[in-house]
Amino acid sequence: MAKQAKAEGLTGIRKAAVLMISLDMESSAKIMANLETDEIERLSMEIARIDDEISPEVRDAVVREFYQTHMASKYLEVGGIEYARQLLEKSLSPDEAAKILAALENTIQQAPFHFLKQADSEHLLMYIQDEHPQTISLIMAHLPPKQASEILSGLTPKKQLEVVKRIARMEQTTPEAIRLVEQGLESRLASIVTQDLESAGGVQSVAEILNLCDRTTEKGILENLEEADPDMVEQIRKLMFVFEDVILVNDKGIQSVLREVENDELAVALKTASEALQEKIFKNMSTRAAEMIRENMEFMGPVRLSDVEQAQQRIVDIVRRLEETGEVIISGRGGDDNVVV
Repeated sequence: MAKQAKAEGLTGIRKAAVLMISLDMESSAKIMANLETDEIERLSMEIARIDDEISPEVRDAVVREFYQTHMASKYLEVGGIEYARQLLEKSLSPDEAAKILAALENTIQQAPFHFLKQADSEHLLMYIQDEHPQTISLIMAHLPPKQASEILSGLTPKKQLEVVKRIARMEQTTPEAIRLVEQGLESRLASIVTQDLESAGGVQSVAEILNLCDRTTEKGILENLEEADPDMVEQIRKLMFVFEDVILVNDKGIQSVLREVENDELAVALKTASEALQEKIFKNMSTRAAEMIRENMEFMGPVRLSDVEQAQQRIVDIVRRLEETGEVIISGRGGDDNVVV
């Protein structure tokens, strides 16, 4: 039986089949579970067609390409196509980087509402503000949080509430529904958009959008929403600002927060904090106080996770209360343009 010695020239489906037989059974099964029925059928047939022996070099090349493409997609999520390009070009040859980027860009083009990512928010708002809240929520769930927050801020208070409720309750939408809205919108916006995008939905999406809205818009939406669905608002509030986000608080704000936190409680809260957040806290304390907290953390022994989370939530509550009064500034929040130093 002849060995297949080169990965070059393999079709996408053949590479997928080689990847599946190169992984352990459990990993392959997990991948299969995330595919559509027709994709599983095509892939299974291709695996069955592999009647020649695949060389170790081909397996390694296919697995390596899969890993590189997966990492590149992560770079893309974090910082966009240009960020992904810079990282890939630093770690791969120019030809390899270009090939992976081409595949990624093709994937982006196929994402729902990809043409809206570079649309001007003001123009987009003008086109969709009179649409039904369900249509607006579907569109916003597929926009980056910053762009969605700009759209949300421009809607009427009543429509803001309706849209946020629908995004929070959104789980899955049929491809047909997305396609219909997408086609109608693309034809109307052809003159003001270029390309790109990805998707979202659910309470997390609402939290990310509101985090980037100005405080007046955020407060108004949450207060109105609380009357209709207090449980949903509680979920949104918990996701909007978590303990690790304390690193975004300005130094003066950190000092104000620390004045309201007992040393023992702070030591417990910092148990699971990142090193960067710990340093942020310690640099806003006296050297002696910081040493005491470090010693306390070192010698306190095991702590129940529920106690850590409770201490962290109390500090988060203090931050949010002080932000309301202007004693705390959180970097990246809507309204930062109003700060004068």
